[in-house]
Amino acid sequence: MNHQSTTLMWFRDDLRLADNPALHAAMAAGNVRAVFILDEESEGIRPLGGAARWWLHHGLEALTEDLDAIGVPLQLHRGPAAKILHGILSAGGTSEVHWNRRYGGPERAVDIQVKELVHTAGATAHSHSGSLLHEPWVPQTQDGRAFKVFTPFYNAVQRLELRPELGIPSPQHPPVPLDNHSAGDTLAQWNLLPTTPDWSQGLTEAWTPGERGAHERLQTVLEEIAGDYETSRNRPDIDGTSRLSPALRWGHLSPIQVWESLSASIAAHPERAEGTRAMMRQLVWRDFCWNLLYHHPLLPTQNLRAEFDAFDWAWPDESGDATEETLAQHLAAWRHGGTGYGMVDAGMKQLWETGWMHNRVRMVTASFLIKNLGIHWRIGEQWFWDTLVDADAASNPANWQWVAGCGADASPFFRVFNPELQAKKFDPHGSYVTRFAPLPSAEPLVDLKASRAAALDAYAQMKER
Repeated sequence: MNHQSTTLMWFRDDLRLADNPALHAAMAAGNVRAVFILDEESEGIRPLGGAARWWLHHGLEALTEDLDAIGVPLQLHRGPAAKILHGILSAGGTSEVHWNRRYGGPERAVDIQVKELVHTAGATAHSHSGSLLHEPWVPQTQDGRAFKVFTPFYNAVQRLELRPELGIPSPQHPPVPLDNHSAGDTLAQWNLLPTTPDWSQGLTEAWTPGERGAHERLQTVLEEIAGDYETSRNRPDIDGTSRLSPALRWGHLSPIQVWESLSASIAAHPERAEGTRAMMRQLVWRDFCWNLLYHHPLLPTQNLRAEFDAFDWAWPDESGDATEETLAQHLAAWRHGGTGYGMVDAGMKQLWETGWMHNRVRMVTASFLIKNLGIHWRIGEQWFWDTLVDADAASNPANWQWVAGCGADASPFFRVFNPELQAKKFDPHGSYVTRFAPLPSAEPLVDLKASRAAALDAYAQMKER
């Protein structure tokens, strides 16, 4: 490399310095500048939801500050990634481009296009594994196929060796100056934060986006939560889960970092092993969801079990008749926590207030929409995509399909979560419901027994078809 050439680090869902394989390799090459491209225009790319946009704004603020500390300038650009990078490469001076791989179908198509552009420009392209425990094509059945059931997948992953965890790169000297002629956008120009109205106060109180906040939460998890996770994870009334999903979604932490930290905790505190291993299992479930998306790119819109294509789910707002009007009212009540069932309403209000919902309650609210209200899982998945700070392209649709019974290794459709029984069991003192839905409940939208019977009847009809 001559002294004028630079190495380009392309950030995406990996907004961190530590254990970032692409950044590590770029820094080894030297003379690094970085770019983040907000691409919501390339074909098939799913635009971010409102809560995710709020998180991205603050995550990029934190990343910019962290990169400044190691002498790496960050440029921001908005538009089709291939077009933006073509402009950067055409300006000359770039010898290498590094990025961590993505696994959704449209994202992979963009990356292939970019790799060709880089080669055409006379530079070298380097993609790395940085967002999963293992690449989606690595865990395979004995006959070389992708897994469709989680437990065999989990067992197979236990036999695989993890890549080594990487540290924070040393600062580069001298720092690379930001080229004023191609400095790109300012973060404020993207208007990612809500303004009219500003509904983000609850998010601000609940979260600290960025690598530093993620590590602080991980330390709390290791010291106070992981050991009891097996028994506490189903209790939304206590702080008993990791709440690391946004940090993993945005790459403030890598799953390798979390896995190795939990493994070290087991070694140091064997009495906490059972709960800690249960938490590690959830990291493998995350990999499993990404394996599903990699092998089934239509996961967000297509039932994995094709027989459910014949299921008579409702789609509100498609016509103006009385039935559709009732469905639309039911959907609005579900979205805004007005179903008349405390745990459902508390969960939906927690989601709106904080951009997150306890996993047990996610299952309860999803089951209520799909099975008690009879509304298609895709409508619920889209609402979660728009309102979750941890909205994940693989986990969100995979988990909705799991509840709906149409996914891989899914919960049987006849398993209908009763929100009243769930509240008695997992919120025994009523403190969770009181925290998020303190006002008297609305009149129940539907009768639980009757709506369950209707759901099972629709399921039986689907099987007959």
